[in-house]
Amino acid sequence: MSEWMDDAVEGYLTDLAAAEHGDPVLDDMEARAREHRFPIIGRATGRYLEMAARSIGARRVMELGSGYGYSAYWFARAVGPTGEVVCTDGDAGNAALAEEYLRRAGAWDRIRYRVGDALTGFAAETGEFDVVYCDVDKEGYPDCWRAARERIRVGGVWLCDNVIWSGRVATGGDPPDERGTTAAIREHNRLVAEDDRYVGSIVPIRDGVMAALRVA
Repeated sequence: MSEWMDDAVEGYLTDLAAAEHGDPVLDDMEARAREHRFPIIGRATGRYLEMAARSIGARRVMELGSGYGYSAYWFARAVGPTGEVVCTDGDAGNAALAEEYLRRAGAWDRIRYRVGDALTGFAAETGEFDVVYCDVDKEGYPDCWRAARERIRVGGVWLCDNVIWSGRVATGGDPPDERGTTAAIREHNRLVAEDDRYVGSIVPIRDGVMAALRVA
């Protein structure tokens, strides 16, 4: 559960999203996350990402940070059988798990998975994207935004997870092992807000999702 959202509210949103869309593959991915304490966006946020991508008719999505494919599952649903989701993660084991899960979900044919640094993989891609989604180590958020803001088409969307950061973006401070993380997220949020080519807002689902539509 989120460290800032009321547990009952978050549980309600999760249950509602599960009622909207159920899949044994998702159940298994979520069970793995619980067992291994692996951070995933969860059912309610996943459903929101799918909706955001569908709403702009997305066919090409770039993920900066993909883990074992949980968020890619939702984007793959959004882009449909003729679309493409480019995933990135530094762990080849996560890539293998993503293939296992997404094959079972019937979505692997629309996935390309780059093992390695997210921004290096992004730089190796050509052209514009309908959606760029960011969920890397939080210190990298400002650089990811700088790399992506020119490569999202007009009418496309920037999406970024964990931008409320358990409320610390408002209250300040980091645990001892996360020095500078909150400052990096706050810098990212400010950079997006100050870019007049984008109209953005933070959606307070789970740990907060930045959604910014490119308008110019």
